[in-house]
Amino acid sequence: MIPVRGYAGHRVAVLGLGRSGRPAIASLVAGGAEVLAWDDSPAARAAAEADGIPLADLTRARSWEGVKAVIVSPGIPHLYPAPHPAIAAAWDAGVAVDNDIGLFFRSFATPEWDRFDRTPQVVAITGSNGKSTTTALTAHVLAAAGRPVQVGGNIGRGVLDLDPAEDGMVVVMELSSYQIELARALQPDIAVFLNLTPDHLDRHGGLGGYFAAKRRLFTQGGPSRSIIGVDENEGRFLANSMREEAGSGDPVIEISVTRKLATPGWNVTARKGFLAEWRHGRQVASIDLRPMLTLPGAHNHQNACAAYAAARTLGLAPRQIEAALATYPGLAHRSQLVATWKGIRIVNDSKATNADAAEKALLSFDRIRWIAGGRAKEGGIEPLRPLFPRLAKAYLIGEAAPAFAATLGDTPHVVSGTLAAAVTAALAEAEAGEVVLLAPACASFDQF
Repeated sequence: MIPVRGYAGHRVAVLGLGRSGRPAIASLVAGGAEVLAWDDSPAARAAAEADGIPLADLTRARSWEGVKAVIVSPGIPHLYPAPHPAIAAAWDAGVAVDNDIGLFFRSFATPEWDRFDRTPQVVAITGSNGKSTTTALTAHVLAAAGRPVQVGGNIGRGVLDLDPAEDGMVVVMELSSYQIELARALQPDIAVFLNLTPDHLDRHGGLGGYFAAKRRLFTQGGPSRSIIGVDENEGRFLANSMREEAGSGDPVIEISVTRKLATPGWNVTARKGFLAEWRHGRQVASIDLRPMLTLPGAHNHQNACAAYAAARTLGLAPRQIEAALATYPGLAHRSQLVATWKGIRIVNDSKATNADAAEKALLSFDRIRWIAGGRAKEGGIEPLRPLFPRLAKAYLIGEAAPAFAATLGDTPHVVSGTLAAAVTAALAEAEAGEVVLLAPACASFDQF
């Protein structure tokens, strides 16, 4: 646990008693704060009360007397589509609104760091897709090189539930737009922006608000090194704005999986399965990613570029990074190689719950036995039509199966109904060299 600094003797409210709220309460109390809490869920309130946590209805004005700050869980809206009533009450009371990420950055560094030989560092990773894999991959590379490392944020442990720093430690954290946009303190040593595709638009008031939330990690955080994917215009804009002066490229590392980069300075690209590091127009390292079965496809090659760039910034050599990439086990439910059987690869990408994520999974392989379905998202699988030639056959499950079957048309498919039936049929019909892929393009509907 990381005790929160700056609130000793003060009253602090916590709104939301889930994965971030409960650790925030423990850390605030450890730092000497007086805490009161609230959650819209009666069950969550009852559990907190049983644990001795004082409750107060934060939607009522009288609850804010003497409160210095309120710490808000990321899932609670504070602006769009409408502020939570407790947030509005905090505004009326003049109480500062923050979250656990802000508390972490104001509390992680302590006077004890003066005794360390190597200052601890924080790598913060954001983007629309690939955050979790890049976070896990970066941590894996660092751990393989013998660096003390912790993972937290949107995956792993809540940031305030992490252990206090030790000499040379690196904290690698995944941060969502929800977490970044409200944090009052953002001070990563290395900040990573992977990509931007439309998501959470109702929460951010549109694509511009979504990008603005993620951009705060850089413009507010002031990282010493910015690693930025430049395959969308937003990334190109961000990279340009973070450069200190024209021509040098510093302190930005640009990454791309679509083109060779002509910008000056430090670049990491992956094309045709080869990762290449460039500095000032000269290639200084290359890694063949094609044998790395747990990193299939261009989207995972982008993740590898980002992890490589972060590791290089932290002082690792290319050969150290290459060896670690080759031993990465994969992240559960994200292009996870479950098994290889009779020359058939079985891949679990159950986190691909919309068409955009399923597209990246389908682009990773050539001959696919595709298991898809569940509860359909808006638009279904129509955007995936150009990828249907990659399919040996589709096996459809859940309530989306009839609509998906209609979209597939003449593409070989069968309505399997359940996930168990789909897996059995796909394995029975698959041939060596093919991939049985679960990339549902749907919400689970309790099937996966």
